[in-house]
Amino acid sequence: MRSEPPGDAPEQPRDSTPRAFTSDVTPPERVLGHVMPPVAAPADAPVPDPAPPPPPSTIAIPPVVDVESLDWAAIRQAVDADAILARGDAIVATMTALLDRPDGPGFLFDADRATPEDRAIRVTEPGDAPLWFVGDLHGDLLALEAALALVRADDPAARLVFLGDLFDDGGFGLALLLRVFELAAEHPERVCVIAGNHDEALRWTGERLASGVSPSDFADGLAGESPDALGPRAGRLAVRFFERAPRALFFPDGLLAAHGGFPLVDLHAELEASGDFNDPRALADFVWTRAHPKARRKLPNRASRGSQFGREDFADFCALAGRLGRPVTHMVRGHDHVDDRWAVYYASDHPVLTTVALARRLPREVFGPYARIPTIARWVPGALPQVHRLHVPEALVRELYPEEIEADGAPDAPTEPDA
Repeated sequence: MRSEPPGDAPEQPRDSTPRAFTSDVTPPERVLGHVMPPVAAPADAPVPDPAPPPPPSTIAIPPVVDVESLDWAAIRQAVDADAILARGDAIVATMTALLDRPDGPGFLFDADRATPEDRAIRVTEPGDAPLWFVGDLHGDLLALEAALALVRADDPAARLVFLGDLFDDGGFGLALLLRVFELAAEHPERVCVIAGNHDEALRWTGERLASGVSPSDFADGLAGESPDALGPRAGRLAVRFFERAPRALFFPDGLLAAHGGFPLVDLHAELEASGDFNDPRALADFVWTRAHPKARRKLPNRASRGSQFGREDFADFCALAGRLGRPVTHMVRGHDHVDDRWAVYYASDHPVLTTVALARRLPREVFGPYARIPTIARWVPGALPQVHRLHVPEALVRELYPEEIEADGAPDAPTEPDA
């Protein structure tokens, strides 16, 4: 492994261009067509001190680790979708029994839920075993097995937090969903799966699987199958699984983990009064909101992909969360398929890490190389999680995911305003 310092996203430059006076109100220096001379300040008038710069962030950003020396032959052998599907009936039965337990399935951090319905979980005891965050997979079984190889090499008892979006966008969606179910059923106390927007948008109509987000190839591909077939049964189980899945984890060191973002500013007054992070609108913002790399602020716009947050929006939420007894200073998330598969925003303030575990360019991604370097991140108490780049051989990527081009390269957006 080798390390390199993280690259901080550049701050938005301030526009110092002089502005013309465009108001319909008469400028104060023009009265009755005469130009009034400027009023000079008294010679002894005190000069105001410039506003002090914000204090530097106290959140450390660990160096990025490049991982190249995994057993790629063993990883390739583990990427066996047919074998996973052959185990599918047993996996579905085991996970169903786990969800049916009267005392709950006992997944990682379930013990910290305030109620069984709590989906914005305040983690009280993070534990000592290594904790890894795995971002968007979208059916990327190769990236998942590479991540598992690294995590197990770190510590066989290491724990996993999946940041959502397990399927859609091609790949091995059903096999990957079953593989994650298998991991969670084998050691529920070591696995937490946060819901992403594609996971949350999946639903059962009573006759077939459907989705409120595009692309929706996972649901569409199973639409013609019998409800009793493995795919629809696994899909219905996924709907049930993600209904109870966390939308956010609040760690005691100030780390917030979610798929997308956090409750936007127009909800802050109500949250301040209620303290209810399980408000459905707040839960939706944890899932759907995107990060803008440079903006100071963004207006809430939940009806489209334009629902974004900026640097000061996150700072405001950090302040609100602190007042409500859930200190937040930094964040790890997925959702945005950044070209390098990782990015750090707002490094000088409240840093936000985006990490994505995709080894290929998705059909709707227009630019960049086809083979990518997926990333996962290891929890470091009091710091931003440490990014690990998995240098999957390009030959494996191209073998498992033959390149294809989608005519409509538009990014995902809800097909319904309330999806």
